[in-house]
Amino acid sequence: MIPPDPIERFRSVYAFAEKIDRSILPDPSAMALGTVDEGGEPSVRIVLLKAFDDRGFVFYTNYAGRKGRDLLSNPKAALCFYWPTIDVQVRIEGTVTKVAEKEADAYFATRHRLSQIGAWASRQSEPLETPTALDERVKKYEIEFAGKDVPRPKYWSGFRVSPERIEFWKGKPNRLHERHLYTRVGAGWKIETIYP
Repeated sequence: MIPPDPIERFRSVYAFAEKIDRSILPDPSAMALGTVDEGGEPSVRIVLLKAFDDRGFVFYTNYAGRKGRDLLSNPKAALCFYWPTIDVQVRIEGTVTKVAEKEADAYFATRHRLSQIGAWASRQSEPLETPTALDERVKKYEIEFAGKDVPRPKYWSGFRVSPERIEFWKGKPNRLHERHLYTRVGAGWKIETIYP
């Protein structure tokens, strides 16, 4: 029987992937994020899943970087997880919204201090002025925030992808892969088994 709730199904598969030895699967939270800019040009990169629930899938970034600019101008995204050890892929497509300020602050407070400093120091996606420019900016902010908590920069926050479609793919040796597509319909989900 196909599980009726794709979020609970994802939770189960993700929990299984998290138990796999890190020497085999280094980071199960790694996912490809596809965006499209205001001119229609697509871009894909790997980001890390930081939270998920019935509202959607959350990751964090600098709003001034390319992915941030893409999502602010065109709030649609596609995510793709692939865990080769278990030969499972999960694709998610949906609408993007900013996370709440309190949620972003709470997550930022859990980051390592150097990652917090890095959020201030990096001018994400801009060219480095000199080979040492980033190191110099890191030192600048280490001095500025010495002896105190590092606040979250206002240009650094999170996005939530609220799923409209979720597809679970399970590889099979004969290439007749199993695919289940969940499409949002009102408050529920339409479920289809689709050809590989």
